[in-house]
Amino acid sequence: MNSTILSVEEPRQVEEPRQSDMKNVVEDSRWEAVLARNGASDGKFVFAVSSTGVYCRPSCPSKRPRRENVTFFRRPQEAETAGFRECLRCRPKAVPGNPRQELIKSVCRYIEQHLDEPVTLARLGTEFHQSPFHLQRTFKSVLGITPKEYANSCRMRGFRQNLKAGHSVTRAMHDAGYSSTSRLYSRTSSELGMDPAKYRRGAIAAPIRYGCTDSPLGRMLIAATDKGICSIQFADSDEELEQGLKQEFPYAVRRRDDEDLAKLAGQVIRQISGVEPTSSLPLDIQATAFQRRVWSYLQSIGFGETRSYSEVAKAIRHPSAVRAVAHACATNPVAIAIPCHRVLRSNGDLGGYRWGLQRKKALLEIESSRY
Repeated sequence: MNSTILSVEEPRQVEEPRQSDMKNVVEDSRWEAVLARNGASDGKFVFAVSSTGVYCRPSCPSKRPRRENVTFFRRPQEAETAGFRECLRCRPKAVPGNPRQELIKSVCRYIEQHLDEPVTLARLGTEFHQSPFHLQRTFKSVLGITPKEYANSCRMRGFRQNLKAGHSVTRAMHDAGYSSTSRLYSRTSSELGMDPAKYRRGAIAAPIRYGCTDSPLGRMLIAATDKGICSIQFADSDEELEQGLKQEFPYAVRRRDDEDLAKLAGQVIRQISGVEPTSSLPLDIQATAFQRRVWSYLQSIGFGETRSYSEVAKAIRHPSAVRAVAHACATNPVAIAIPCHRVLRSNGDLGGYRWGLQRKKALLEIESSRY
């Protein structure tokens, strides 16, 4: 008897798409919506631009930024937690949100209107018909900070703006909502990096010396006050570098002195090659408490090592603040000294870099080849 053997082909296994691939697809579609100024995407996400510090809705009529400078957020509150401010042209927060977000938005407006008063959790709970514990938990889950931290941030932001406008320390203090000089001075050492009177003088006419030189990453500018380095930048020309310094310190008295800055510039170049530790450089930089936590951790990452943005967030005990960590890296004023180039995306992609992805790639290649 003849028998026929039927062969049954095994079903092929379909490989599940990786989470990182799915994320890239989502970001690519969002970028296409931004390029097309797609109004139908308004309310679905916002995009933030590291070079300007502003976030917008997809349909914003402003000039399109470079892709490497763009970060996407689902909600305006997430962008603001990461340190970005709302675009005054497209007003992305005007797009209606969900009830939870609207509640926190109302709480924020209430805090902003009562900065000169002690707004306790109990008072907020009574005002918004929530238990103090539930309100604080909801507030922190949306913005990443507590109501008290939000109030402190608003006061300090107003205080900085008033000082830069030329107001006296006393007037700036009262206009920002501080009730006493003791409360103000207790925060300014970490927030401003100096006492208020000196910050005011510095904002208007701080003497800053700077020098430009060649480096393995192109032309490099290093600027310093009497206390230490306040800026390290990279560009293709001295004109670009000087313009960048002017934008960063618009009211300072800037004086070029290549010879005087040569020693510090040499230290930075040696750090690029791994000859000298980054902690050896004297720094004079201003930062928020969150930025200082991030930047301090970055300085602990060894030469030739890398971390992901999420790993940095976990290390500083803010695991949900991945976007805020990325923004802290993007606003780092002293490249190399604070090695933000050692932070990558979780999937190994370079992510962003203030001085261009080619320089970030070059830095990582230098370090990996000598590690």
